[in-house]
Amino acid sequence: MLLPELKKLEAEGRSIGVGLVGAGQMGEGLVAQMEQMYGMRATAVADIRPGRAREVLEGGGVATGDIVETDDPDTALSALDAGRRVASTNPAVTWAEAVDITVEATGIPEVGAHVAYEAILARRHVLQMNVETDATIGYLLRRMANAAGVVYTLTAGDEPGTTMELYDFATSLGFEVVCAGKGKNNPLDRSGNPDTVADRAAAEDMNPKMLASFVDGTKTMVEMTSLANAIGFVPDVPGMHGPEVTPKTIADVYRPKTDGGILESTGVVEYGRGIAPGVFVVFTTDHPKLAKDLRYLSMGDGPYWALYRPYHLTSLETPISIARAVLKGETTVATDRPPTAETVAVAKRDLKAGETIDALGGFTVYGMIESAADARDAEHLPLGLAPGGVVTKDVEMGQTLTYADVELDDESIIRQLRRLQDRDLG
Repeated sequence: MLLPELKKLEAEGRSIGVGLVGAGQMGEGLVAQMEQMYGMRATAVADIRPGRAREVLEGGGVATGDIVETDDPDTALSALDAGRRVASTNPAVTWAEAVDITVEATGIPEVGAHVAYEAILARRHVLQMNVETDATIGYLLRRMANAAGVVYTLTAGDEPGTTMELYDFATSLGFEVVCAGKGKNNPLDRSGNPDTVADRAAAEDMNPKMLASFVDGTKTMVEMTSLANAIGFVPDVPGMHGPEVTPKTIADVYRPKTDGGILESTGVVEYGRGIAPGVFVVFTTDHPKLAKDLRYLSMGDGPYWALYRPYHLTSLETPISIARAVLKGETTVATDRPPTAETVAVAKRDLKAGETIDALGGFTVYGMIESAADARDAEHLPLGLAPGGVVTKDVEMGQTLTYADVELDDESIIRQLRRLQDRDLG
């Protein structure tokens, strides 16, 4: 249990110091949640927008007089040592010595790579909410963190972490998981962009690029890539199937075709329409007594059964992973094995030579999951490397981009770290 340990910290006048980079919708929710808890505080918040970090701290209930605004790491350290909070546009304040764990929540692959890399070098634990970065270089970041003696982990509350909890439960009991995945909130529209979702984004107070990355499927692809890499699964087909499904039909749909389902193979990640915001795993057993007990417990007739959680609380659950990492050295979900899946960049429209690829959820590319082996053999371009790249030849809408189609910035830190990861993997 975490609560007794958090209460003990509070009683001793101590707390887990959390540094946050990215004070958008997710970061804002995280700060507000932590300020309601025992033994955990947002000690340093950084956001590229001047004044935004202070706004989020104040919105979470931190007194204005307790906040020091500075971009100078030394000034920030002095303020933190004095028990004050720091608001900044400089992410370096979030891995100061007074910070126990750095949380990356920008959703920008390049920034996520920079923050995680620097925080690990500073021997801070890293909570990666930026799944786009993790899907690209999570394997390398995890190895770096292990070598530095700190924890690198994704978060509870996001679909990879929430699904991992179900997977761990089932496999720890000795069941065979054949499929793991999540529901998708929005109808799939590969051409979705900030303009097409602008009205809805405004109504829901969302960043249009973030919403577009949900609508065009990119977010689902990178989330399931990180989950697949953590447990050694692959997509059943490129892009996954994404069928219509209900909580009651999960075990009937996500089973092998030979048993009446849709799967070509087992050990796969998937998504479904109609079960959002839930996550699931489908498992089986060949032990007759266990099968009999599962039927008795109203889990269904078998031989496949589903575990379904009908919610995930995104950043509001993140403090659970923070506490586990700092207090217990535990990981919620991370890639400790060679990656088995990749999200690659696909042209959202016809692209002309000389065009620059914009941000994820933008106007130029969307993500598509495929096996890491297929991506490597075809030299497909990992999605996390694509933003900022310049198209070197005309590319048709729906075409998967290759390394030969795009000139990448060799000074990009995510590009350099991906090279190291590929070299390490041989």
